[in-house]
Amino acid sequence: MKGEEIAHRTLELNGIMMHVAEKGEGPVVLFLHGFPELWYSWRHQIVSLASRGFRAVAPDLRGYGDTHAPPDIAVYSIFHLVGDLVALINALGQEQVFVVGHDWGAILAWNLCVFRPDKVKAMINLSVIFRPRHPVVRPVDFFRQHYGDDYYICRFQDHRIETAR
Repeated sequence: MKGEEIAHRTLELNGIMMHVAEKGEGPVVLFLHGFPELWYSWRHQIVSLASRGFRAVAPDLRGYGDTHAPPDIAVYSIFHLVGDLVALINALGQEQVFVVGHDWGAILAWNLCVFRPDKVKAMINLSVIFRPRHPVVRPVDFFRQHYGDDYYICRFQDHRIETAR
């Protein structure tokens, strides 16, 4: 439909090239997609909020879609991922943003609030509650224990990496 064009660009930040979809002007609402999704999951919300006076921004997160996927698994730590979000917020010229997360994006949103609450004006998360990191149990082991090997996060693990740990 005419008038619903969403702009796309690539930003160099935090050592990667990040694809961003955005539309509108006003306070920024940052949408963080789930697994295995892309910015596209938020296309309807982007258009709707842009028509209501917001600047809606939805990146492809590190390793997804048109955003760089470094081969070294060490650069996918929560610190790197939150760093990507902080760098994006800064690149957008914002001190704070509204954050909306779903699934994997909700986990990142929770951690953004934990590590950099100064960057978050408000947050809404869908489908994932806050669960602090357990000091002994790895998240994948927790999911496997509670939901079994067929749980989607467990099914997508690279067993070569798991056995190397």
